[in-house]
Amino acid sequence: MTAETSMQAVEPIDPQSSYAVLICDLVGLRFGPDGKPDPSEVRAHIEAKGGRFHSSSLGDKAELERGRVHFFYQPDLSTREELIEAAGEGRYDAVIAAATFLPAETVFPLAGVRIGAGTGNMGSGSWGGGSGEGGTAVLMNTPGINSRATAQMAMKAILKVLPDLPVDMLHDLVARGAFDTGRELRDFPTEKLEGKTMAIIGYGNIGREVAKLARAFGMRVVIHARPRHRDWIEAEGFVYAASPAEAAEGADVLSVHVGLGKQDAQTGRYANAGIVAADVLSRMKNGAVLVNYDRGELVDIEALDDALSSGRLSHAAIDADLFSDASTGGLSGPMLPYLDLVERHGAKLELLPHAAADTDHPSRVAGAKQAVDQLFDVICRKAVTNAKGSVPPGYVSLGMTTPPGIGPVTESHLLKLTSHDCTELADLCDRQSRLWKALSETPTAERGGIVAEQGEELVRSIDRFCLLAEKLNLRGPYQ
Repeated sequence: MTAETSMQAVEPIDPQSSYAVLICDLVGLRFGPDGKPDPSEVRAHIEAKGGRFHSSSLGDKAELERGRVHFFYQPDLSTREELIEAAGEGRYDAVIAAATFLPAETVFPLAGVRIGAGTGNMGSGSWGGGSGEGGTAVLMNTPGINSRATAQMAMKAILKVLPDLPVDMLHDLVARGAFDTGRELRDFPTEKLEGKTMAIIGYGNIGREVAKLARAFGMRVVIHARPRHRDWIEAEGFVYAASPAEAAEGADVLSVHVGLGKQDAQTGRYANAGIVAADVLSRMKNGAVLVNYDRGELVDIEALDDALSSGRLSHAAIDADLFSDASTGGLSGPMLPYLDLVERHGAKLELLPHAAADTDHPSRVAGAKQAVDQLFDVICRKAVTNAKGSVPPGYVSLGMTTPPGIGPVTESHLLKLTSHDCTELADLCDRQSRLWKALSETPTAERGGIVAEQGEELVRSIDRFCLLAEKLNLRGPYQ
């Protein structure tokens, strides 16, 4: 047991009750000594809280040790039939999932937690499907856990094609000693990202992290989001766009992070399906790049085909689910329509199987641990964190939580400030105020003396304030 887990308090469970939780996705992505993905970090976390971890399926529930929450690790469950057989009769009280799609017929009387932000795969009727509306159980997620991993993968996709320096070719030439910098480097001009325009659709946790990375590269960032976000988008130094098409105007790169939105009960269509359509792509610069590391359904496939054919887009990076039926080999999932474009566009397409965030081990472990904590809260205290949709009667909502530095500044961030934090922030503001006031009251021609004497102190106080604001999670929109 690690120092971290040994300090945790064992959760108080009704001694006459026992609970069964299904874990149907990997909770460790690094390989252990047995050559398989290692769930030991999450196992230790569960056991430190007084739970039990089983590398097997649930047998006779009546034989479970009472006063415990039992977690059954079954990451190989995949097909609809397997999941319904395992959890179609409410044998498990709750579930933790990441990428696995839970059919409506699966039953979890207490709760479900999705590791990650979206809940489109959480289709169980127990909480009313992926929206979490109308069921009797609680649906939760772990927003922000994989935001940085996804944002970094999006930037990696962009950097593979912009700037367009043929790194592999140059490496091969240099490694063979077949290159002369003085004569031949002029034949390989390239561009930098600085000064280019990045359009982003969505101002959630991932969209904001992508925007911050793009700004670090000196890019101009234009963001489309709901109007209520405008003030905060502009306060962070980004440009607000009233529509996706307006955001795409003259953009060198378009990155999508808006989510599917609500699903129409009659048609099954999601509100944001096809949001990246011809009217959006046609506004981008010729030779632009599209990155959709969100949901495959967000892009109009016909419009993408036309944009790649015309040269409006030079490259499209797509990350979406692709499923294969183990018995028939038949393919399904939102990636399927993109496969029809491969023969026509070849290297202009980069297709990933919804791997941008799911291959990051620390994010998956952190998300799984948080999901475990959320289920203990539901079982022990009827308390719900990061609820999606409606919260059933009898439960209390604890609001939202995200990792440090991810997502909006909340009331809790301010309430957690210590007296020392407040004093240091106040002192920094006071010092800056005095120096700025001195400069403002001094004629421009006479400011040299003040700058010479106190300019360094002013800049140091500004730097310290910015660093402290980041450390205390005081940067970003307020919720």
